[in-house]
Amino acid sequence: MRPAWTAAKKTLSSSKRSPLLPPLKLYREILRAHRKLPKAQKGLGDEYVRAEFRAHKNIDNPLQIVGFLSSWQNYLVVVKKNTHDDWKKYRIPEKLLEKMSDDQIIQFYELMKETRNIYSDKHVEEETHVEKRTE
Repeated sequence: MRPAWTAAKKTLSSSKRSPLLPPLKLYREILRAHRKLPKAQKGLGDEYVRAEFRAHKNIDNPLQIVGFLSSWQNYLVVVKKNTHDDWKKYRIPEKLLEKMSDDQIIQFYELMKETRNIYSDKHVEEETHVEKRTE
């Protein structure tokens, strides 16, 4: 990502959006933001972020870099301003889903299933814990 990062920065500098963070700084900020999440969400989020940044490490296309970094920067904003309960209400805009490739949709679906499993396991664990208290 480094060689094309300069070109990507120039592409974005003319737009009126907030400036993009460099990849390493963005990566670290996301991992820091995950610290406030519940343990299960933090683990899943950290693993996913690491895999995505590793997979996109050698991209040379400035447009792909800008898209990747801006999406992750938007994610960072959402993580920083919302509590973990707000995630249950979040819906991906239909326009964004239409732009996704089949592979991206499959990956997103797998992430959704894993997240639901974590919530259902946590819910069962909480119910068991409450039942033990009342006995």
